[in-house]
Parts: sequence; C-alpha cells; structure tokens
Amino acid sequence: MAAGDRERWDERWAAAGHPTGAAPAWLDELPEGLIPRSGRALDVASGSGRVALWLVRRGLEVLASDVSPVGLARAAEAAAAEKLHLATRACDLEESALPEGPWRVISCVQYLQRSLFPAFVAALEPGGVLVCEVATLRNLERHARPSARFLIDEGELPALCAPL
Repeated sequence: MAAGDRERWDERWAAAGHPTGAAPAWLDELPEGLIPRSGRALDVASGSGRVALWLVRRGLEVLASDVSPVGLARAAEAAAAEKLHLATRACDLEESALPEGPWRVISCVQYLQRSLFPAFVAALEPGGVLVCEVATLRNLERHARPSARFLIDEGELPALCAPL
C-alpha cells in the first residue's frame, strides 16, 4: 500500500466523527454455532476494531491487523474501555505476510486484496471459518464509491477462496 494510503487512513481514524462503531448487523444474524466462541481469530483490515471487538466479546483470542496504527490504537482503547483483551499488529499486507496461524476464524470486512484469499484458506485451522464481506460490482448501481477496483464480480468470492 502506498504511504499516502496509510496516512489517509491514519487521518481518517484520528478525525472526530469516526468512532469505532458497531460490527455489521449481519454477524449477529448468523446461525448460532457458525462462528466459534473460542480459539484464535485474525481480523484483517481491522480499522478501529468493530469486527475484532465483536469477536473478542464472543470469547475469541483476537489479533487485529491493519495498516493504520491510529485505527488500531482506537481499537485498543475501545477494548480497554470494556476491559477486553485485544492484540493489535500494524502491518501492510501488500508488503508483509499474513500473521502466522493457524486461525480458527479469519475475518475480512470491506477490504479487497485478491492475493490474500489463498493465504486466508491456508492459514485456517481444519474446520476454521472465513468471515468475509466484500461489495460486488452491482454496488455501483447505487453508489459511486468504492470504485470498481475495490469490488468483486458476482460469484467471484468462492473462486478466490478455492485451495491452490
């Protein structure tokens, strides 16, 4: 990722009006038992930690990973305010390897780096779960952003997750 992108995210998370916020509502709508309540979890592109905190509250041991140290600091502050333990690691996954697994859960919400998906599958422990939300190109029918560069084709996600 370009240094400018890192700076942009740091500025965004430092700005007022960008609280940690709630995890996506669909996570609470998943069938009970689908997302484990114990084990190690990796939250990729964690930002200010809304999904990472949701995972910690479920009982998972979570590593929040993001390019923005400022976003991760916000996540750590939010965890501390709830007396939760959240590990963080600032890293640029376009330049660094995925943090070492195995992971029982890997979450990646609203971040698209196609080259990571085979690494996600390889880093999951047997029976592990990949939790992913990526907008498709149909998003452009309603919104001008994000650009097509950050969107997947309909039906593309399963192919991205196919073992090598």
